This record gives sequence, C-alpha cells and structure tokens, in this order.
Amino acid sequence: MQSVIVSTNEAGQRLDKLLSKYLNLAGKSFLYKMMRKKNITLNGKKCDGSEKLSQGDEIKLFLSDETIEKFSQVKVPRVSKVHLNIIYEDQNIILINKPAGMLSQKAKDSDESLVEYLIDYLLSKGELSTEQLKSFRPSVCNRLDRNTSGLVVGGKSLAGLQVMSEVFKDRSIHKYYQCVVKGHVAEMQMITGFLAKDEKNNQVTVRTSEFKDSVPISTEYMPLDYYGDYTLLRITLITGRTHQIRAHLSSIGHPIVGDYKYGDKKVNEEAKRLYKVQSQLLHSYQLVLPQLPEPLSYLSGKMFTAPLPPIYAGICKDWRQE
Repeated sequence: MQSVIVSTNEAGQRLDKLLSKYLNLAGKSFLYKMMRKKNITLNGKKCDGSEKLSQGDEIKLFLSDETIEKFSQVKVPRVSKVHLNIIYEDQNIILINKPAGMLSQKAKDSDESLVEYLIDYLLSKGELSTEQLKSFRPSVCNRLDRNTSGLVVGGKSLAGLQVMSEVFKDRSIHKYYQCVVKGHVAEMQMITGFLAKDEKNNQVTVRTSEFKDSVPISTEYMPLDYYGDYTLLRITLITGRTHQIRAHLSSIGHPIVGDYKYGDKKVNEEAKRLYKVQSQLLHSYQLVLPQLPEPLSYLSGKMFTAPLPPIYAGICKDWRQE
C-alpha cells in the first residue's frame, strides 16, 4: 500500500486525472475498477474519480509495490547541460531569454527543447524531485519559432502554468518584438490581412483579402532606427498566428533579415557575409502582464524585457556610426 498526499501542484484537478499521471501506464478501465473495488480510496472513503482534489487530501493505493512500479514510469529528461538566460524567477514562474536555434517544445521524441532544459534546471536546483514528476511536469506557457529568440514563460507550479497559459490564450498579455527588416520603413503603421497555414509544409500564406481557410490578422510596427537598406522595427502583435510577423512583413515588401523561409535571398546572403547572420533577426523582447488572479496577483502589471542577442550589436554599431 502507498499513500499520496495531495500537494499544491496537484490540488484543483479531478482525482482520475491525477491518477492517470501517477499511474501513467495504467489504462483508465483499470483505475476505475480499482476505485470501484476500493483498492484506491480518497480520504479513507470510496471514490469514483470525479472528485476535485484539495491540498492535503490523502489518496491510498491498496496495490502491491510491484503493481505500482509496473504502472508508474517517471520520464526524467536526459539532456545536454545548457545555460539558461533567466530574466526573472519566483516560486510560480520563470522567464527565459531563449536563444535562436533552441526549440520551445519537442517536435519529436529525440529532440531536446526548452521544456527539458527547464525540468533539468529545476531538478539540479532541488526545486523539483523525480517523485513530483509523477504528477506534475513544469512546462512553457508560450512558444517561439526555433529560430526566433526572446522571452518564453515557464510554469514552475500548477498555478503558474495554468494562469500564464490562460493569459497567452486569451491574448490579455501584451507582447512586443523587435526585428530587422529589408528596406527603409519611415512611419508607424497598423497592417491587416488574412493568413492560412499549410500544415504539411509548416508554411503560411498572407493576402490582403480573405481566401479559403484563412483567418484575419493584425500587426502593428514602428520604426526605431535604420541604416542603408535595413530598418529596426518594434512590433506589437495584435493577433498571434503561426509565422504571422515573418509572413506579414514579407507580404508588404519588408521581409525580416535572415529569414530563409519568407525572406529575401540576396539580403540574407549580404547579412550573413557582413554580420554573420544565420537566422531571422526577430526577438520577443518585452512582455507586459495584465491583471492576474490569485495566487499570481503580485505579478499584475509587471513588465519584463529581454536584451537583444549579441548578433544585433554589429548592425546597431553601424547605425550609430551613420
């Protein structure tokens, strides 16, 4: 027999959901059968799995150690040691300045991503144990393209993960980017259009008028500086669609420098030769949080900024000399 005391990160969810994490190799029919036979109880009473858990609740598993071990497999990431550029961290959330080239989440099982690096970081700090990984896995609340750098928010607690994921989903969080584009952009402008994604090729198409399977998009940009045929833009993402910034700017003749999917080949080759640019110069540099509910209300209205990567320094130096 084993006893599980519900922790803060486990509270607030249904019993059957927690059991499916704790005994992750067991089928649902097995779990419901064990509850019916009172081989799994909640606070000493029969349960059916629909109960909402509170911190301190006791779940008893009247199962052999061999059975529990058979159905409970903890996946501990085995990843390369990577230094995380941490902008902010507390008991609930962590903000990381992701470099270009790093995946936010796995695309396939063999991948290493920011999620695995985050879990490894928390395990090494002693803020997370393999036992806790049975029922809760820290993760990221937003994603950036592999070759886009900047702020990614991670949830260290269940509350942090749920609250921050919701503000990204409902778009109440304010997101700002900086990018270097082809051409001289002189004025601030709000542009609209329609975007459709080709799932098979992971590529989007943007047009000014509605077309099959398209959704409306809005992007606001403001020029910050320029040099020659380059302009540094500040982007306010109004809608948040796949590759929106990259494809939208390309559609108006100002593709992002270093973008090999939507960009200008000649400009990319020049930037690579002059400044060693290997990927798109697009950086998620600032997040402003909305009013947040408890227990994250202390973060309401906070602003976080991630410095531009070093690759921008050479171009910016030229701008200052101009």
